[in-house]
Order: sequence, then structure tokens, then C-alpha cells
Amino acid sequence: MRSRIARTSRATYTFLALLLLIAPLAVEAQQGGKVPRVGILWPYSPSIGSVFVDAFRQGLHGLGYVEGRNIVLEERWAEGNLDRLPSLATELVGGNVDIIVTATTPAVRAAQQATKRIPIVMTLVTDPVDSGIVASLARPGGNVTGLSLMHPDLSGKRLALLKELMPNLSRVAVFWSSSTPSYPLVLRETEAAARALGVQLRVVEVHGPTDFDNAFSAITRERVGALVVLPDAMFRNQQRRILDLAAKNRLPAMYWSRELVDAGGLMAYGANIPDSYRQAAHVVDKILKGAKPGDIPIEQPEKFELIINLKTAKALGLTVPLPLLLRADQVIE
Repeated sequence: MRSRIARTSRATYTFLALLLLIAPLAVEAQQGGKVPRVGILWPYSPSIGSVFVDAFRQGLHGLGYVEGRNIVLEERWAEGNLDRLPSLATELVGGNVDIIVTATTPAVRAAQQATKRIPIVMTLVTDPVDSGIVASLARPGGNVTGLSLMHPDLSGKRLALLKELMPNLSRVAVFWSSSTPSYPLVLRETEAAARALGVQLRVVEVHGPTDFDNAFSAITRERVGALVVLPDAMFRNQQRRILDLAAKNRLPAMYWSRELVDAGGLMAYGANIPDSYRQAAHVVDKILKGAKPGDIPIEQPEKFELIINLKTAKALGLTVPLPLLLRADQVIE
């Protein structure tokens, strides 16, 4: 009798446990119906952008989304070739995605051209208002919302940090690319900071990967003391080449995100990029719950950080002042 009762109890507990596992899936099926499909349009190569995709997935997971169960991600990679963005955006639209998440101004514009209906969540856009992507930060209007990285406001700070590292710095080169429409605004901010700091700027436009050798040769001949690399999708995809050439030419360089310093760059000051992608997951969640993208205010970064690679500084023969080290969010040794 007791063994029969024990077997019955075990069977009951097993049945109840199965119910607990099945119930959430049944509720999702009843409440959600169609599993939302999120298209992801990346201007980068997977080797460069995977860290950002992982951060976006982490953000979704923290909100209760499980890929393959209650959300589907459709990724498209431009591999650094910005000319591929329009066709990739069209491909996502043809796949009937519910939202498109993308990064950088060229990619956002490609998505806008592909659809006026599907919500677009942007990241890594310097000034979406000045670029004509949205009407205003408070009320974007249309089908685009997301995050702005405020890079024009940060360019002067980057130059000031370089000057603090190298007090005798008098000439600085700036790499920029015409593929980013907001660069004129960024350059104006950089030039204003240079005048205030008594630094002469040498602005060098880099059109593509084949231009880097000539660009570094030119600024080396002109004996510039340091380099500022402005944020750009092409620069991100070519970051290994830029870092190697900066090291070869013994040129101190300031970058816009920690990933380049982790890879061997000297310094970076800017938003925590993976954190921005985690923020983007919250915007996606709002839209999936019924909010209209045009009514969702553009968010600003929540965290800025100064990263210094002490090993690279030593290789360049630089001594980082103690006050600068103390202000750094991370020092890589």
C-alpha cells in the first residue's frame, strides 16, 4: 500500500512539474500569438560587431525575451561595405520583420529609405536632428527612435584630454570620413576646442581602407604630435589597421570607444557602446508593447568613460599624469 501511495505521489509531482513548465509557454502562445521578428542591420563585420549584438541580446534577455521562443532576431551584416546597406535593409523589410534595429547614420538612412512603416530603433547616431533623421529629440515623429551618442559634445573633451596627457602638444591630426553626414558639426566642435586649447588641427579625410597608409605618411611627415579618430563605421571595421599604423608610426591617438583601447589603442573617451545596445533593447520592448516610435523620445547615453592603456603609453614613451590616471574609469596595464 505504502509503495503504491509513494508511486502515486511521485507521479503527481512529476505531472505538476510538467504543468509548471508548459503553462508559461501556453500563456505566451495565447497572449502573444505571433512571435515578433526583429531585424538587425549592422554596418560592421561579425568579428567587430558581435560584442554589440551580444549586449543587445543581454538587454532583451533581462526583459524576459528568449530568442527562438518569444522573439526572433534576423541579422544582416554589411561587412564594412556601406554600399550593401540599402539592399540588406530591403531584404529585412521583405522578410516582414516587426522592428529594425540598426547602427550609424548611413545604416539608419538605408532603413528609412526601405520603409516608412516598420519601426526603426537607431544606435550610434551622432546628431539625428541635424542629420535630418528625426524632427526632434523629444518627439522624433515618423518611424524612427532610439539613441543618440552626442559625439559633437564630446569631441572637445577628447582633445582636452590629449592636451592634458601631452601639455606641449601643438599639432593634432583628425581623421574623418564623408560617409558620416554629421561630421561637419563634429569638426566645428573640434576646431572650437582646438582654438581654446591653442592647438592647430590637421584635418585628414579618409575615403576608404586604401587611404590609411597615405594618411599616416602625410601626418608623420608634417610631424603632428597626436591623432584623433572620429567615430565612423568604416573606421570601426578597419580598427586593427588603424591601431597597427598608429603603433608603427609611434603616434598617440584618441578614440571614441573602449573597444579600440582594449585592442591596443592609447586612450578613448565616450559612451559605453555595449550599454547603449542594452538600452536599445528597452526601446524595442516599448514598441512591442504598443508604443509608437515617433512618440518615444530619443535617449542619451547613461554612462561615459575614460579608458587609458598604460602599456601603450609606455611603448610610446609617454608618462600619464597621476590626476589623469585617477580620473580614468579603467587603466589597462
